[in-house]
Amino acid sequence: MPVRVLALDGGGIRGIIPATVLAELERRTAKPTAELFDLIAGTSTGGILALALTVPGPDNPARPRYAAAELIDLYAEHGQEIFARRPLMALRELFEERYAKDGLERILATYFGESRLKDAVTEVLVTSYDLEARDPWFFARHKARESADSDFPLRLVARATSAAPTYFEPLRLTSQTAMVDGGVFANNPGMCGYVEAIKLHGTGDVLVVSVGTGQVTTPIHYADAKGWGEVQWVRPVLDVAFDGVSDTVDHQLSWLLPERDGQRRYARFQIELPSGMGSMDDASAAHVAALKEQGAKLVERESSSLDTVCRLLEPLPEPA
Repeated sequence: MPVRVLALDGGGIRGIIPATVLAELERRTAKPTAELFDLIAGTSTGGILALALTVPGPDNPARPRYAAAELIDLYAEHGQEIFARRPLMALRELFEERYAKDGLERILATYFGESRLKDAVTEVLVTSYDLEARDPWFFARHKARESADSDFPLRLVARATSAAPTYFEPLRLTSQTAMVDGGVFANNPGMCGYVEAIKLHGTGDVLVVSVGTGQVTTPIHYADAKGWGEVQWVRPVLDVAFDGVSDTVDHQLSWLLPERDGQRRYARFQIELPSGMGSMDDASAAHVAALKEQGAKLVERESSSLDTVCRLLEPLPEPA
């Protein structure tokens, strides 16, 4: 049986889409996501999902606390608290991040409590970036179990991976680190997860299941962009970088993991969003409802691929 890797993209409130896909995967297999995969990798909102899918339950620390369906509510019910606009924001966001950290940190504390990275019920890999060292940072359960210096509360790991520049302030994780969103280098953590699987299990068979948060299709027209300066480019360039990284990793993995002997080794679940839709921080009821609809459409369109993935994750026993 191959080493099974799940990779979850960043995308803010669009995390509703991968949560919907995973809820369907759990429904079809009647198993929690953490039991279906050997490693779950996530960036930003995908990192929050990865951690929430592996946080231990209060009664049985060997089983996850949340089902994927419950995590859809994390966005639907708490999105507006996380993305609560500051007063006089139009002026203030020129000089500071768009959102205060308080709402995000309250929600993360509620969902993760004091559980630590070493307690995750399966292997997990979460990306962030340290501004002071100017280095990528990989939070991993196996590192947390090997060294106390690599073990942190899950709520802080979730905060570190989701501190998107211009949206939330960096996290002072230690006295010498300033952590921002891992999406600045790995918005699609599929390649990170693939390499981590090889490091942990060797170069044998690996199955990577990658779930996106929706492909933004709203164009940036030349007539608009040609006159932009630093201020106008700040947020669009971040979105462009995130999208470009995700598509590049998808391309790389599709070439590295082609079918072998008729067996799929890579599956990507992604959907193009209608033009004008897909803001990472639009937590309005209308946008949340539209994202749920897109998640349902993705599940319906890829139903056959989901069945194939279920068979790969849970192969039938060999006949006696």
